[in-house]
Amino acid sequence: MSDAAGEERPNSTRLAILIPFAIVTLIWGSTWIVIRGQIAEVPPGWSVTYRFLIAGGTMLALGLWRRERFPLDLPGLGFAAALGLAQFCLNFNFVYHAERYVTSGLVAAIIALLLVPNAVLARIFLGQRLSGQLLAGSVLAVAGVALLFVQEARALTGPSGNVWLGVAIATGGMFAASVANVMQGTQISRRYPMIPMLAVAMLMGAAMDGMLAWSTLGPPVLSSAPTYWLGVVYLGLFASALNFTLYYNVIRVIGPAKAAYSNVLVPIIAMGFSTVFEGYRWSPLALAGGALGIIGMVVALRARRPRR
Repeated sequence: MSDAAGEERPNSTRLAILIPFAIVTLIWGSTWIVIRGQIAEVPPGWSVTYRFLIAGGTMLALGLWRRERFPLDLPGLGFAAALGLAQFCLNFNFVYHAERYVTSGLVAAIIALLLVPNAVLARIFLGQRLSGQLLAGSVLAVAGVALLFVQEARALTGPSGNVWLGVAIATGGMFAASVANVMQGTQISRRYPMIPMLAVAMLMGAAMDGMLAWSTLGPPVLSSAPTYWLGVVYLGLFASALNFTLYYNVIRVIGPAKAAYSNVLVPIIAMGFSTVFEGYRWSPLALAGGALGIIGMVVALRARRPRR
């Protein structure tokens, strides 16, 4: 399909990308409230472990049922281990721990800045250039996220040392996620079907999570609350197994820089859920930040890939 000028439309404006993009954003936007309840019941390290045991087990069963090829050779296992470490161990342990010190809205705003390291690392390692339109959209989106960051930072009441610790931990999670995102643009990631690769990476990540939790927190901690386990199942099946399958496929089509715009919308969606369930009130600063983020995303997704 072509536009009025006879030029091919960018993949990022096609329904095959916009629909999974929207699903990913809506689900991840809903997870922040669930995660906050998770860390109130069980130490973060064990909650992350349970989440990816469920997600990895689900993907393993699905891959076996589909009789797909699993990455069991040395390059495949190495790639899965690196992905498991970056995305399913470091990223989520950082995010869960950060919420112990700062609000979930502030953590979401920091993760929304993922588009910056994604664009830089994609340029360095994948040779993906930013067009002027994509760069303009990025500037608008970052400005919007900055306003959301200021809005959430103003709501903090704890000791300043704890606040900066939470910000540092969340930033570490953002960079770990960026590494995992850019890995999806490499040639080795395309050698294996998505579902088996995610199954192995998630289970390896869960093993790392468990070893880290046991060494720092002691034996597994379980909750007797049914709502806790319902949250684990939701995060494992929908926010992990489903969402990472969709999100990583989007990255492979439109690149990590554009795909990261789903994270720009996540704090806005999260604030929407908070408005409904927690009585959150939008300030002018939050409204301005949300508007800039959405405008930046629209501008960026309509950008064509630069001519080589």
